[in-house]
Amino acid sequence: MVRLEGGGLRVAVIRLKPQEPEVPQNIIFASVEKLLNYCRAHSFWPLTFGLACCAIEMMAAGSARYDIARFGYEVFRPSPRHADLMIVAGTVTKKMAPLVRRLYDQMPAPKWVLAMGSCAISGGPFVDSYNVVPGVDTIVPVDVYVPGCPPRPEALIYGLLKLRDKVKNPKLALVKPR
Repeated sequence: MVRLEGGGLRVAVIRLKPQEPEVPQNIIFASVEKLLNYCRAHSFWPLTFGLACCAIEMMAAGSARYDIARFGYEVFRPSPRHADLMIVAGTVTKKMAPLVRRLYDQMPAPKWVLAMGSCAISGGPFVDSYNVVPGVDTIVPVDVYVPGCPPRPEALIYGLLKLRDKVKNPKLALVKPR
């Protein structure tokens, strides 16, 4: 109680905060979407889809020397219905473009596309040809570009790791490069 100057009394009420529950050290709080994105980022299932010489480097990345299995990306799928990552490696011709789109449409969501090599990114040295598509991004949305002619397996692994970061943190997908 507090005595006021005029002789009156004033009652002070103290409110106690409820005690916060203690969380054990082995419990992690996260949203379901963050957990799913973490799992998706560490287990890509790429579609076996090589169109030209870049496919040789893609196969080399799966060999024992470079070993993309250490990242969880070794399960190359022959069917688009079982894949979530399309690696377009090589020259896309106008005759092949509808098939690339059909394979992309057959993949279940969420799905990602990685353009590997100069030909897949911009048409490469054949860009002026009458039958070459000037970049696979005119057919399907591309998430990561791996430049080179052909890019080395280390570059493909770096591109896969950048895609992993992008999937784990979707806010990175909204940032446009300058």
